Amino acid sequence: MCRNIRNLYNFAPPATDDEVRASALQYVRKISGFNKPSQVNTAAFERAVEEVTAISRQLLDTLVTNAPPKDREAEAAKARARNQERYGT
Repeated sequence: MCRNIRNLYNFAPPATDDEVRASALQYVRKISGFNKPSQVNTAAFERAVEEVTAISRQLLDTLVTNAPPKDREAEAAKARARNQERYGT
């Protein structure tokens, strides 16, 4: 999966609509191969982003877990540590 698409499920606070849309945009960019579509493809591209956003929000709202919500800052710190180990930065 694209590294820019983030896990949005089971976080406190829950994912915002902007975060869900940003992930949907990355997904559509990835599968279409377009960072920015041509004028002729813009309507289809935007429609796909809106549809993926809606279904993603529906999915996030209906998933159920017994696990406690993850802390965004703690997860970000873990990711930074992994990146520092991997890339030495």
